[in-house]
Amino acid sequence: MEKLVSNWYNVQPVPEDYVFPPQIRPGSVRVPIGESFPVIDLSEAEKGDRTLTMQKILKAAHEFGFFQVHDITSILVINHGIPNNLINETMSVLKEFFQLPAEAKQHLEGSGMKDFRFIRNSVTYAAENVHIWRDCLKHPCHPLERWQHMWPQAPARYQECVGACSVEVKKLGSRILSLISEGLGLDGEYLEGEYSQTMTLSANFYPTCPEPDLTLGVPKHADPNIITLLLQDGVYGLQVLKDDTWIGVDANPHAIVVNIASQMQVISNSNLKSAEHRAVTNSSEARISAAFFICASEESIVEPAKALIDELHPPIYKSFKSKDFLSKFQATFGDSQATLEFFKA
Repeated sequence: MEKLVSNWYNVQPVPEDYVFPPQIRPGSVRVPIGESFPVIDLSEAEKGDRTLTMQKILKAAHEFGFFQVHDITSILVINHGIPNNLINETMSVLKEFFQLPAEAKQHLEGSGMKDFRFIRNSVTYAAENVHIWRDCLKHPCHPLERWQHMWPQAPARYQECVGACSVEVKKLGSRILSLISEGLGLDGEYLEGEYSQTMTLSANFYPTCPEPDLTLGVPKHADPNIITLLLQDGVYGLQVLKDDTWIGVDANPHAIVVNIASQMQVISNSNLKSAEHRAVTNSSEARISAAFFICASEESIVEPAKALIDELHPPIYKSFKSKDFLSKFQATFGDSQATLEFFKA
C-alpha cells in the first residue's frame, strides 16, 4: 500500500518521485480566489426565470467551463436541492473512510479502469514519472441498485449515506443538463439517455504536504466525460485556468461546483469549453473532495450535435465512441488538449 500517500505523508523532504518539474509545480506564487467567478442560483429557474438561468449557465460554461451552483437548499421544498446536512454527512463519512487503517482498505485495490473499485494514487501510477499527492477511492454510483452493494462496508453508514447523496447529485446533474440542452437550442432531453447513462464517484483525499510548492494533488487537466459535479469540504485547493492564469475557486462546502467536461465540448461543437483545472495541497489542512462524473455509455457515439452544424458552423470534431476517447485520455496521462486534438475533424 505504498501508493497511499496517507501512510507516509509527513515525511520531509517530499520524495523525489512526487516533485513536479518547475514548469508544472505550483511554486511559491499565491493564487487569489476569483471574486468574479460565476455563481448560478438555480432557484431562479423555478421562479419563472428559466431562460435567464440558461443564459447565465451558457455564458459561464463558455467563458470559464466552470460555475458554482449556489443556494441549492433554498429550493429544497420542491425537491430540487441537495440538503446541507446530506452534503455534510457525505463528506464526514468519506473522511472516516480515508482515516481507516490501511489494512481495512487494502482489499479495495483494483487493477484497472474497468473494475472501478479501487483506492489508489492514480490510474496510471505504474507508468508515471511523478506521482500526485492524493489517495483516491473510485467507484460507479449510477444506477445505484447495480453498484451500491459492492461499495465499501466500512464505515458502516458509507453505503446508505453516499447512496443518498449520489441520487440527489444525479437529479441535479439531469436538471443542469436539461438547462444546457435547451440553452444550446437542443431538445431538453438531448443529453439524457446514453449521454448521461452512468455516474462515477471519485472521492479524493489530499493529506497535508510539508512542501506544497513542489507537488500537486492533481495536475492540470480537463475532465474527459460529459459534466462533473464537485462537493468540497471547505478547505481550499481547487484552481481553474482562464486566459493562461490560475484562479482559485471558493471552497464553500454548500455550493456545488459544476465542470463542463471535454465530451460536452465536443457535443456543443466548442460552443461550451471544458475547463482545465488542478488541485493544490497545503501544509496545514488535509482536504477532501467528492467528484461525481456523469458519463456517456462506453459504446455511445459522441459527436457535435447535428442541430448545431451548418455551412457556417462545420463540425470541429469527428464522431467517436466514448470508450475510445477515455482510452486516449488515459494513454496521454490526462492530457485533455492532446485528446481533443486527436479527435479533431
